[in-house]
Amino acid sequence: MFGTPGFGELIIILLIVLVIFGAKKLPEIGGGLGKAISNFKKATTQPDEIDVTPKKDTEEKKGE
Repeated sequence: MFGTPGFGELIIILLIVLVIFGAKKLPEIGGGLGKAISNFKKATTQPDEIDVTPKKDTEEKKGE
């Protein structure tokens, strides 16, 4: 009953999206989506960075 959409269904979905957002907004939406996906991939593959710099509040209390 429900399978992968065929070519006709994809065209209909594309036309509905085009009507809702307009032709000028589609490149902006695509670019934003592409940047979000690349940032997500970059964040999942890079190790977590640890900040080891001392805080300024701690330094000021030691000097007093």
